[in-house]
Amino acid sequence: MQKALNINPDKCTGCLQCEVACSMEHTGAFNPSKSRIKVFKFHDEGRFVPYTCTQCAEAWCMRSCPVEAITLDAETGAKVVADSACVGCKVCTISCPFGTVNYVPDTGKVAKCDLCSGDPKCASACPTGAITFVDAEATGLDKMRSWAAKTDAGTTAEA
Repeated sequence: MQKALNINPDKCTGCLQCEVACSMEHTGAFNPSKSRIKVFKFHDEGRFVPYTCTQCAEAWCMRSCPVEAITLDAETGAKVVADSACVGCKVCTISCPFGTVNYVPDTGKVAKCDLCSGDPKCASACPTGAITFVDAEATGLDKMRSWAAKTDAGTTAEA
């Protein structure tokens, strides 16, 4: 059974523990700016939204890589960047419609969520359960659209 990250923005408090855990796992330093997950802050609305690679089926990043540095991990379903093969051309960063593949100037390579080899540290670090690692069938775009369409009492969503 494939698993996927499920993000529930209603539970996010903006504590950034996910960013800290991710940066520690991948760089060995508590440096949220180097995290592969980001928490977007919507201060006017008082909301926070964790956001990272959704490991999409289309995988434009993987398809566009001219040196095939991004491959599918069959066990986790993650699209993983092989640092040894990445030439830092940034084509994948342009190809990703969600902006979750990032160029890392320190290394001259790209980085994206790799699901921490099946044990995502962002999910285990989240104190509110806003990020969970669940059966992939339990997540989806419809859930994201439903949350995005939410309005506060007395307001309406505009199309």
